[in-house]
Amino acid sequence: MSTPAVPPPATDPMKGIRGVFAMTLILEAIVVLLAMLVLPKFGEGATTAGVVSMTTLAVLMIVGSGLQRRSWGLAYALVLQLGVFACITFVPAMWAIGIIFVMVWGGLLLLRRDVARKMARGQLPSQQR
Repeated sequence: MSTPAVPPPATDPMKGIRGVFAMTLILEAIVVLLAMLVLPKFGEGATTAGVVSMTTLAVLMIVGSGLQRRSWGLAYALVLQLGVFACITFVPAMWAIGIIFVMVWGGLLLLRRDVARKMARGQLPSQQR
C-alpha cells in the first residue's frame, strides 16, 4: 500500500521567507550605514579604508536584497556576513554588528529549515484539506 502524496502548499512559503531575507539585508545595510555616524567617536574606526569598506558592504547588501529570488541569493547573503567580519580589520567596532546579525541569520536559517520540514511532511496550514 503506497502512502498518499503530500499536497503542495497553496502558496510558496519559501517566497515569503526570501522576502524576510531581503528585508533583513536592507535592515543590515541601514545599520552598517548608521554605524558610520558614530565612527568619529572611535579614534581607529574613521579611516578612509573603514568608510569605504562599510559603504561597499552596505551597497552589496542592498544589491543582495534584490537577488534573493535567485537560487543562489541565500548563499550571497551569507557570504556578505563574512564581509561584515572582514570589515572588522578596518573598523573594530563592527564586531558588535557582526555578532548581532550572525544571530539573526542563524534564527532565519532555523525558521527556513522548520518551514521546509513542515512542507515536506504536509503540515503547513495551506496543505491541510
